[in-house]
Amino acid sequence: MSKDQRDKDTTPKRGPRRWWAALRRPSARYSLGGLLAVGLVAGIVLWGGFHTVVEATNTEAFCVSCHEMGDNVYPEYKQTGHYANRTGVRATCSDCHVPDAWGPKMVRKIVASRELWHKALGSIDTPEKFEAKRLELAQRVWDTMERTDSRECRNCHDFEYMDYMDQTDRALRRHQQAEEQGETCISCHKGIAHKLPDMSEVDPSLAPGGLEGEG
Repeated sequence: MSKDQRDKDTTPKRGPRRWWAALRRPSARYSLGGLLAVGLVAGIVLWGGFHTVVEATNTEAFCVSCHEMGDNVYPEYKQTGHYANRTGVRATCSDCHVPDAWGPKMVRKIVASRELWHKALGSIDTPEKFEAKRLELAQRVWDTMERTDSRECRNCHDFEYMDYMDQTDRALRRHQQAEEQGETCISCHKGIAHKLPDMSEVDPSLAPGGLEGEG
């Protein structure tokens, strides 16, 4: 064999042949194809597990599993039309408090992680503590809904598909006014799924039994 032939044989492979060789044997023990296959399967399993956990935290059972929710707001919610009604269509905790879109949902989950810290601190672990913070907690939710234009409400409710002729005169006037003025659902429907906090010092019209609590 001539020197030129030997040099040609020892020259590193280039182009498609080089990539194919790397795909077949990137290391002494495992092929790149095998590693990619294992990675793909592992990725599917991990993503499936992550998705399962996220969806599990959206269930009503999970939301009320801690006594702070189960003993306070859940009994209130069970007395509303969001829990039981003539059509059997329900809005559970996540329907109102967790966005559907993946990005905002992940942001909400990250923000909600601080609730674990307050769970450990016992910030609202008694009815008295919960009532003392009810206005603060409610205002935080209302502010979020104002900022997102009641995004979660609009997953079910839409002005475009409302049959105004099937509504009471009062509801008809308020809904038409809201649509014309670009108002958002939570502007009028505070207290629709949970008891309103004592807001007499903030706004007398929002005190328990006031106009807004009838939503």
